[in-house]
Amino acid sequence: MVQQAIDRGAVSVEEIHEFVADLRFEALERSGLLEDDRVGLRRKQQRSIGMVYEAIRRINDEVGRFVSDQIENLEDGRALAERLRARDT
Repeated sequence: MVQQAIDRGAVSVEEIHEFVADLRFEALERSGLLEDDRVGLRRKQQRSIGMVYEAIRRINDEVGRFVSDQIENLEDGRALAERLRARDT
């Protein structure tokens, strides 16, 4: 549940980040200060923003798997301890 919330939050923040970043390009274009290769510059910026948030989502996924594995190990350890206790009694 936490992992899904973080993923959704990252997607939302990424969309806002892209929108705000695009506003700068629009302002520069309207003022005539950005004419050369503006499409290429926007794409590069969008790719770099996307790479950052993709890394966040990948890290979130890895942490989620790690935590799940640790919980499973803990549960396996408890089950083993219970079996050993039952065998000794």
